[in-house]
Amino acid sequence: MTFRSFIRYAILLPCSKLYGIGVCVRNKMFDWKILRQHTFGVPVVVVGNIAVGGTGKTPHVEYILGEMRNTHHVAFLSRGYKRRTKGFVLATSKSTPRDIGDEAYQIYSKFGGDVVVAVCEDRVHGIRELLNIDPAISMVVLDDAFQHRYVRPTAAVVVTEYNRPVFDDHLLPFGRLRESVRALNRADIVVVSKCPERLKPMDYRIFSNNINLFPYQSLFFSRYVYQPLQPLFPDAVSRIPYLDWLGAEDTVLAVAGIGNPRPFVRYLKSFDYKVKVNVYADHHDYTRKDMENIRRRYAAMRGKSKIIVTTEKDAVRLSCNPYFPHELKAVTFYLPIKVDFDAVGGGADGFSEAMRVALKNNNPD
Repeated sequence: MTFRSFIRYAILLPCSKLYGIGVCVRNKMFDWKILRQHTFGVPVVVVGNIAVGGTGKTPHVEYILGEMRNTHHVAFLSRGYKRRTKGFVLATSKSTPRDIGDEAYQIYSKFGGDVVVAVCEDRVHGIRELLNIDPAISMVVLDDAFQHRYVRPTAAVVVTEYNRPVFDDHLLPFGRLRESVRALNRADIVVVSKCPERLKPMDYRIFSNNINLFPYQSLFFSRYVYQPLQPLFPDAVSRIPYLDWLGAEDTVLAVAGIGNPRPFVRYLKSFDYKVKVNVYADHHDYTRKDMENIRRRYAAMRGKSKIIVTTEKDAVRLSCNPYFPHELKAVTFYLPIKVDFDAVGGGADGFSEAMRVALKNNNPD
C-alpha cells in the first residue's frame, strides 16, 4: 500500500463513516416525520442523483420537460448553482447565467415560453412562488433535488453513470456518493446514463442485479446522441462545419467545464482530426485570463482548418462572456446532445410509460 493510499484509508474512510451516519440520521428524521415533507396541488417530478459529478441530469431533465410539455403546463425549478443572485428569481428574456445559473438559462433558452423557469434555494418556497405567479402550472420539475426531502416528489428519477456505477462507490469523502446505494429505494425510476453504443443484455442483468431495485421500480439505460455542431455566435458564422468533414490535417480545440468531460472529449477524438483539450472545473466561470489562454492555444494550433468546440452547457456561459475574443467568434461551435433510451431497458416508450405509472400511483389526488 502506498503512503497516499494509507492516508486515504486512514483519514477519508473514517470521515466517510461519520458522514454516512449524519446522512442516515437526517433521512430517518424525514421517515419518522420529525422533519416535514411538503406536498402541493400539482405533481412534482424530482430528477437527481446520489453521486457528485456529471451524471447527465440536465439532458434527462430536458427530455422529461420535452415529453411533459405536451400534456402539462410545466414549470422547471432549480437552485441556480453559482448564480450571483439570491432567493426566488423567475427567468425572463433579460436573464443571464449569472442571474439564474447555467442549467436554468440553458433550459429557458431551449424551451422559451413552453416551460416556466425559475430558481430558488428553498424549493418549497420556490414552488409556492411559481404557483402564485402562474396558477395554470400543472406540473413542476425539480433539478438536482433528490436529497431535498422537504419536497415530497410525486415521481423521483435518479440518474447514475454507466462508467461510474454506484454499487462500486463509497460515501463522501472517501468516494463520490452523497448517500448510500440504499437511497435508491426512494426512486421510482433509475436511469443508467452515458451507456456505450452497443449495450448487451448481460450488461442490463449486471446492473439490475447489483442495484437490486424493488418490483415497483423501473430501470432504464440511456446514452448521449451528439447532434450537428451549432455556432456559438450565429451572426459571426457563414458556414457550419461537420465534424466528419474534417481530416487528419485539421485541428479541433475542445473546451469543457463540466462535471465529467471524458465522453465529450472521447467523442471528438473518434474522428480523424487532431484534438487539443482545455478542461476546466464544473460550472467554471471563464475569466479574462481563461479567454486569453484559449486565444493563445488556438493561435498556436496547426491545421488546414482550425475550430473550437465546446459543450452545450459551456456554451451558455461563453456566449455571454464579455471577455470572449472577437476573432474567435467565427470559429467557435458547441455540440448539442440529446438523450436516447436503449431498447434493452425498455426504450423511450418504456420510460414514458414508467413516468405515467409513477405519476398516477403516487398522485395524492
